Amino acid sequence: MRIATLTSTFIALGLITGTTFAGEADAARVKRGAQLAAYGGCVDCHTPFKIGPNGPEKDMARGLSGHPAELVLPAPPKLDGPWNWGGAGSMTAFVGPWGISYASNLTPDRETGIGAWSENDFIQAMRKGKHLGVGRPIMPPMPWQSVGSLPDQDLRALFAYLKAQPSVKNKVPEYVPPVASNR
Repeated sequence: MRIATLTSTFIALGLITGTTFAGEADAARVKRGAQLAAYGGCVDCHTPFKIGPNGPEKDMARGLSGHPAELVLPAPPKLDGPWNWGGAGSMTAFVGPWGISYASNLTPDRETGIGAWSENDFIQAMRKGKHLGVGRPIMPPMPWQSVGSLPDQDLRALFAYLKAQPSVKNKVPEYVPPVASNR
């Protein structure tokens, strides 16, 4: 009886210790992901601006939620010559020779963000430059080539950080391909 009790106690302690180490590892991974997101400027394009007391500022209540669904933009200006791309004042929509691209919702919302993505889906998207690793191309100015060059460990950390963010329901508009010119 004492051996069974001792065995149960050691197993329980092992599980608690293992859980503690796993929790610490997860926290370290999320912290590393936060560093990578800050260094890579993820918030710069994936968080819309709002007008604050000192002028334009990031709307952190909508952090990493991408281009606001309710912000319908007019047609972009004509771009010629060396001025061949531009961005909206929200810093979440961009136009250039590739068409019009909108910053994606990177929050863990399962319907409108990356909540249904697996870690492998994220890694493949960054490595291949395609949504979920197999969908349409990820368009400029998203620097997927640079992000995709990170080691797997860093991509896993970045994904863990994104999944740890508050979920924001925000259906970003679809990419708009370039209009064929009549030249």
